[in-house]
Amino acid sequence: MARGIIGTVQLVVTLVFAIPVGLFGVTKLVAGDVLFGGVVLAVAVGMVLVEEYLTTPQDVPSMAAEKVVGSVVEDPDADEE
Repeated sequence: MARGIIGTVQLVVTLVFAIPVGLFGVTKLVAGDVLFGGVVLAVAVGMVLVEEYLTTPQDVPSMAAEKVVGSVVEDPDADEE
Protein backbone atom coordinates (compact mmCIF):
# COMPACT_ATOMS: atom_id res chain seq x y z
CA MET A 1 0.00 0.00 0.00
CA ALA A 2 1.41 3.36 -1.00
CA ARG A 3 2.01 5.83 1.77
CA GLY A 4 1.34 9.53 1.18
CA ILE A 5 3.50 12.40 2.32
CA ILE A 6 1.43 12.99 5.44
CA GLY A 7 1.55 9.31 6.39
CA THR A 8 5.30 9.23 5.89
CA VAL A 9 5.80 12.25 8.13
CA GLN A 10 3.60 10.69 10.81
CA LEU A 11 5.63 7.48 10.68
CA VAL A 12 8.93 9.39 10.92
CA VAL A 13 7.71 11.32 13.97
CA THR A 14 6.62 8.08 15.63
CA LEU A 15 9.98 6.49 14.89
CA VAL A 16 11.78 9.50 16.38
CA PHE A 17 10.12 8.65 19.69
CA ALA A 18 10.05 4.85 19.38
CA ILE A 19 13.69 4.23 18.42
CA PRO A 20 15.21 5.67 21.63
CA VAL A 21 12.69 3.73 23.71
CA GLY A 22 13.56 0.56 21.80
CA LEU A 23 17.29 1.13 22.22
CA PHE A 24 16.78 1.63 25.95
CA GLY A 25 14.89 -1.67 26.06
CA VAL A 26 17.67 -3.47 24.20
CA THR A 27 20.24 -1.95 26.58
CA LYS A 28 18.29 -3.24 29.56
CA LEU A 29 18.01 -6.67 27.96
CA VAL A 30 21.75 -6.82 27.37
CA ALA A 31 22.39 -5.64 30.94
CA GLY A 32 20.42 -8.62 32.24
CA ASP A 33 17.11 -7.00 33.20
CA VAL A 34 15.03 -9.22 30.95
CA LEU A 35 11.55 -8.40 32.24
CA PHE A 36 11.91 -4.61 32.24
CA GLY A 37 13.85 -4.59 28.96
CA GLY A 38 11.25 -6.77 27.28
CA VAL A 39 8.40 -4.57 28.47
CA VAL A 40 10.12 -1.41 27.27
CA LEU A 41 10.92 -3.03 23.92
CA ALA A 42 7.28 -4.13 23.58
CA VAL A 43 6.17 -0.55 24.29
CA ALA A 44 8.42 0.72 21.48
CA VAL A 45 7.01 -1.83 19.03
CA GLY A 46 3.50 -0.99 20.21
CA MET A 47 4.06 2.69 19.51
CA VAL A 48 4.82 1.95 15.87
CA LEU A 49 1.99 -0.56 15.50
CA VAL A 50 -0.58 1.80 17.00
CA GLU A 51 0.50 4.59 14.65
CA GLU A 52 0.35 2.24 11.68
CA TYR A 53 -2.98 0.50 12.28
CA LEU A 54 -5.08 2.71 14.57
CA THR A 55 -7.23 5.44 13.00
CA THR A 56 -7.75 8.40 15.30
CA PRO A 57 -9.99 11.45 14.83
CA GLN A 58 -6.90 13.46 13.91
CA ASP A 59 -6.22 11.06 11.01
CA VAL A 60 -9.59 11.59 9.34
CA PRO A 61 -8.80 15.03 7.81
CA SER A 62 -5.48 13.80 6.44
CA MET A 63 -7.14 10.69 4.99
CA ALA A 64 -9.77 12.88 3.35
CA ALA A 65 -7.10 15.21 1.95
CA GLU A 66 -5.15 12.28 0.50
CA LYS A 67 -8.32 10.89 -1.09
CA VAL A 68 -9.18 14.28 -2.65
CA VAL A 69 -5.66 14.76 -3.98
CA GLY A 70 -5.68 11.20 -5.30
CA SER A 71 -8.92 11.77 -7.18
CA VAL A 72 -7.81 15.12 -8.63
CA VAL A 73 -4.28 14.11 -9.61
CA GLU A 74 -4.08 11.01 -11.76
CA ASP A 75 -1.44 8.39 -11.09
CA PRO A 76 1.10 8.43 -13.95
CA ASP A 77 1.44 4.64 -13.73
CA ALA A 78 -2.27 4.23 -14.38
CA ASP A 79 -1.82 5.63 -17.91
CA GLU A 80 0.66 2.90 -18.81
CA GLU A 81 -1.75 0.05 -18.06
